Amino acid sequence: MFDITQVPARITGPSAWYGPDLAKDTSWIEHLTAAEIAEIDGAVRSVTADGTDLAQIRKETFPIPRFAARLARITDDVLNGRGFALIRGFDIGAYSLKDTAVAFFGIGSHIGKARSQNGKGHILGHVQDLGLSSSQPNVRIYQTNERQTYHTDSSDIVGLMCIRPAQSGGQSSLVSSVTIYNEMRARAPDLARVLFEPIETDRRGEFAAGQKPYFRIPVFNWHAGLLSAIYQRQYIDSTRRFAELPRFTAEQVAALDMFDALANDPALTLNMEFRPGDIQLVHNHTLLHDRTAFTDWPEPERKRHLLRLWLAPENARPLPPVFAERYGDLTPGARGGVAVPADDLKAPLSAA
Repeated sequence: MFDITQVPARITGPSAWYGPDLAKDTSWIEHLTAAEIAEIDGAVRSVTADGTDLAQIRKETFPIPRFAARLARITDDVLNGRGFALIRGFDIGAYSLKDTAVAFFGIGSHIGKARSQNGKGHILGHVQDLGLSSSQPNVRIYQTNERQTYHTDSSDIVGLMCIRPAQSGGQSSLVSSVTIYNEMRARAPDLARVLFEPIETDRRGEFAAGQKPYFRIPVFNWHAGLLSAIYQRQYIDSTRRFAELPRFTAEQVAALDMFDALANDPALTLNMEFRPGDIQLVHNHTLLHDRTAFTDWPEPERKRHLLRLWLAPENARPLPPVFAERYGDLTPGARGGVAVPADDLKAPLSAA
């Protein structure tokens, strides 16, 4: 049984925020300057002129010296501060999808190494409704138009770039997992303790040879004086499709239900709308993100489309050994994502 007295009764600092407070303070929106936009555009044109493969873009081949200095400060705030940022002002209207992807991937290369997001080795992801349903056992929710619910991705940082928003819905929501812990510890410490015990999460068919189809990591993890969370309730619940796993205890269900109730409490959450060209960066170890259900445009060329990167920065926090079950190598800059051979990595321009 985990000794919860190892963890402070209340964790303080910029990562322990409440959404309504941040809704009044929009310093988390980073507006690009004209000079930074011109610099990014120049780097995009240089990459396309050289014919560099998208998956081979590195910070050395995408020079943005003026913006890189600011981006380092933004990344530090994502990793060690409030846990997120929204970069706004990049006009993608005159860009092709490929050039937009080059800009996003190039910016991402200055934050961390791109990691595979699925068993196909895709290091550039496409968040689109593919007409699928999460009731299908190996479908991941981002491939549908359903609400995602609050969750973490399997990388240090997840980056999203909006190409097109939906006709309606599809709003982005964030909540601090540190704040959820603080509230659980204050209201129901026995239930908070339960979430420091290992629990299974479904890999949804994305696993390598020798791995189980699920991993077993606590929701809350206290390591090196830091609280890190990993969570996706639907995928926790769907592990019970595997006959070898016992039913959840009443205490586990109560703890997960309380976690969900707090994650969905408007007193904790922050909502934001994406505009074309917006780039959102989220620290998975201290935040959970969600997306509301959406109604798409009928025309294929107008349908909701986000690009996604899973990034591993070299200056990321230490993670507990148990995370190796999901993240593989725990070395900052070389961890996270879905394990595939290096030769299989690719950056496609569609979700196919």
